[in-house]
Amino acid sequence: MITKRAIVIPDQHFPIHDSRAVKVTLQAIQLIKPNIFINLGDVGEWSSVSSHRYKRRKQPPLEYQLPEIDKEIRAVNKQIDRFDKVLDEVGCKERYILAGNHDEWLDSFVEYHPYLTDYTFRNACRWKERGYEYRIYNDVLTIGKLSFTHGAYTGQNHAKKHLDSYGTNIMYGHVHDVARYSTTRLLDGNISSWAMGCLKDMSPQQNTWLKGRLHNWNHAFGIVTWYKNGNFQVEVIDIVDGRANVWGTELT
Repeated sequence: MITKRAIVIPDQHFPIHDSRAVKVTLQAIQLIKPNIFINLGDVGEWSSVSSHRYKRRKQPPLEYQLPEIDKEIRAVNKQIDRFDKVLDEVGCKERYILAGNHDEWLDSFVEYHPYLTDYTFRNACRWKERGYEYRIYNDVLTIGKLSFTHGAYTGQNHAKKHLDSYGTNIMYGHVHDVARYSTTRLLDGNISSWAMGCLKDMSPQQNTWLKGRLHNWNHAFGIVTWYKNGNFQVEVIDIVDGRANVWGTELT
């Protein structure tokens, strides 16, 4: 018996998201009508508070930084609003946000300016007001026999590393590519890890830090269905050139 169903979205990096991939994901929510929504984090790019921004030059006074930070916060919230609108329409009330490493940049900014508490990731995006359960960076959310986190490891074998380290079924973002690794343990049976891709604009123009290097990123999101005993089924939905097929329906 099916008990719950979730839509899981990976790194969006608003406002440099891929507009077509986000549009497809919003359409999927309308089609699936999930009970649960899980955002794996890196919701914003947060270039305005990036530690790399002033790496080779002096930081300007705060009054010059804040207008740009405010502008990025507004842009990120505008995109979160789009998801919340669709979630409200389908009646999905159980919502989770798992902060990512980019999201932590806001908190690091507040650590340096401790009187600006409205600028923490939790407060700037109004997660409590939006009705989300908030998890700090790399805290683990577990539903049934599947756990979720933003992502702790990179490298060629990140899927294996996540499974070995967490020792349980685990789904994560962070690395922007799609991968799965499985193993069988005597007491636990088959367990797997899933890397869920991203919804970020993958163009060289929006990722100049790569300096022209090729990458293996993919646009994707996940559908998770739970059964009464906590077992689950994962469907990784690839978005290719702004198109995806979900349960026989083409989304564009």
